[in-house]
Amino acid sequence: MSQAVSLNELWESTPPSESVFQPDQLVGLPEAVQRYLNHAIAPGTPLASAVRLRMHGEIKLRGWLPFTAEQVISWRRGFIWRAAVRMNGLPIWGSDRMVDGVGGMRWKLLGLFPVMTASGADITRSTVGRMLAELVWLPSVLCQRDVSWTTPDAVHAHASLTLFGESTDLILTIDNQGQLESVKLRRWNNPEGAEFHYVDFGGLVEAEGTFGGYTIPTRLLVGWHFGSERFESEKAFFRATIDQAIYR
Repeated sequence: MSQAVSLNELWESTPPSESVFQPDQLVGLPEAVQRYLNHAIAPGTPLASAVRLRMHGEIKLRGWLPFTAEQVISWRRGFIWRAAVRMNGLPIWGSDRMVDGVGGMRWKLLGLFPVMTASGADITRSTVGRMLAELVWLPSVLCQRDVSWTTPDAVHAHASLTLFGESTDLILTIDNQGQLESVKLRRWNNPEGAEFHYVDFGGLVEAEGTFGGYTIPTRLLVGWHFGSERFESEKAFFRATIDQAIYR
């Protein structure tokens, strides 16, 4: 069961990388892709399959509430996002996760009283989409040969990839120096509370930083209906700042 796997166990289950990044690995890829990956990964950096993040920010639950969190993303197994959110001065502890193809959410007030629990096929499908979007924090995965790239213009790169049966086009907007400006994909969810369906989901990159040879987004604004006026006015729900990133 995915709920039985702890964040530490997910991290420790990832073996250290045995290969390193070299720019000549990107020969043959579109120019925008090479620009992005050469900016994101320094030559000689181990090609990690997992990242461990510490972050803080705000999440929108009726109003904007502060949170602190730790997350592990492991390409082979999934992710766990473990956080503490403060509502009216009281802590809500819990996690969002997708481990070994099973997604779920579990949150408790004061760590004792359940406030939200969700699981099932739709939640799993949605959490897989979340992990695919968050590969911007693990760009080494995008160097793999089974990722297919297209570039409709000089500033957009589409990465086609599949995770636990969910296929998507991850749309990256990249500036002239290779810095990531935004990420977008079609993600399965029901942000209006009706039936689940595919919705444009994504984030604006507001800052970047370098950790262990990886240059990644360190401040993001994330939400539904990305690219529309609804995102700006009502559907952005997550602001995060990355404080630490460790790779293996």
